[in-house]
Amino acid sequence: MTELVDPEDPAAGLAAVVALRRLADRLEDSQVEQAMRAGWRWSDVAEVLGVTRQAVHKKHARRLVAAGVALRRR
Repeated sequence: MTELVDPEDPAAGLAAVVALRRLADRLEDSQVEQAMRAGWRWSDVAEVLGVTRQAVHKKHARRLVAAGVALRRR
């Protein structure tokens, strides 16, 4: 396997961590939006993500409303 980050360079390793977090955040945003457009409930999304319904709502609701996603009530 090829090394993607030089293990001797902490700056490169930390930059890789930042890039992965940003990618994970974008992927989560996209998949939560897809789930909500498909009619999932907040509790369904939260269960799969391993967080509370309140946490997923707080993180994503405003963005989803702005994107025109029709959100289900409890």
